[in-house]
Amino acid sequence: MSLPVHLLTDLGKPAPGDLLRLTGDEGHHAVAVRRLRVGEGLVITDGRGAAATCVVEAAERRELIARCETFAHVAEPSPRITLVQALAKGERAELAVELATELGVSRIVPWAASRSVSVWREDRAVKGALKWRSTAREAAKQSRRSWFPEVTELASSAVVSQLVRECAEAGGSAYCLHEAAESSLAARPLAEEIVLIVGPEGGLTEDEVGRFEGAGAVAVRLGPEVLRTSTAGAAGLVTLLSRTERWGGRG
Repeated sequence: MSLPVHLLTDLGKPAPGDLLRLTGDEGHHAVAVRRLRVGEGLVITDGRGAAATCVVEAAERRELIARCETFAHVAEPSPRITLVQALAKGERAELAVELATELGVSRIVPWAASRSVSVWREDRAVKGALKWRSTAREAAKQSRRSWFPEVTELASSAVVSQLVRECAEAGGSAYCLHEAAESSLAARPLAEEIVLIVGPEGGLTEDEVGRFEGAGAVAVRLGPEVLRTSTAGAAGLVTLLSRTERWGGRG
């Protein structure tokens, strides 16, 4: 069984024998929720590829002290996939973030689509982004990731179009999931940088599709079924990653 993973953003480059401390919420999670005890192993990561394999030296209330045994820096997984996820209502948004993180997405961009039922205004935009980041962080630990996904601020369609344009100009591929598209995502070429756009419950507008295509995206379908916004991103990620060396595919 793989070792549990915990986050320490200022991990640095510890040497064997160095002591590392998890405090606050992370320490509480390790001690009270995961119930790690002296002598048990864990991995402490900074979420940017650095990972220390450790053994618990002390565990008390909201603090865990671990001794570093080995340290390594894990290369960032390739391809890098950015998921542009339209805002969804209730728990569906958190499910979309959780699934995408567990599957290995590199970046998540919350998008205020025209037909999004959920609307983030002012302080809600701040709280919403924080909630998505918290969900991604916990899912990354659950799935034993050394690279945690970045969750950006809320993006407008103009910002998404710019992301698509930059991706295309850099030689990457940008895809917009659309039920009426003729091209299948499974048949499209892969690239080192990929942007995948998922619309809201009400679907994409013609203006949004045209705008993204004008910036360099290709409209694609997954299959004959219409998926919820909370699961479409995950299905798209599986379709892409199953063809990469990262998942044992051939590209």
